[in-house]
Amino acid sequence: MNIEDKLFQIRFNVDTIPHIKVDLKACDSCQEKWCLYVCPVQNYKLEEGKMSFAWQGCVECGACRIACEKGQVVEWNYPRGGYGVCFRYG
Repeated sequence: MNIEDKLFQIRFNVDTIPHIKVDLKACDSCQEKWCLYVCPVQNYKLEEGKMSFAWQGCVECGACRIACEKGQVVEWNYPRGGYGVCFRYG
C-alpha cells in the first residue's frame, strides 16, 4: 500500500478552532522552507511566494516542528476532545 492509499484511510473530525497555528510571517524570511518537503499530507503550500498552511488535514506527526530551523514558528496543542485525526480506519 503506498502513502496516498494509507492517507486515504485516515479520518478527521475537524474542529472550528485551530489547534495548530503557524507564524507565516516567519516563514517569509525562511530560505529553505523544509516544511514543504517534510509534511506527509502537504498542508504547507507556497503560492506566489507566500506560505500557507491548512491545519484541518494535519496528521499531527510533528515533522514540521522538527524541521523548522526558525524555532517557535509552529504552535501545536492537542485538539479539543472528540476532534482531530483518527488513525483507526486503516
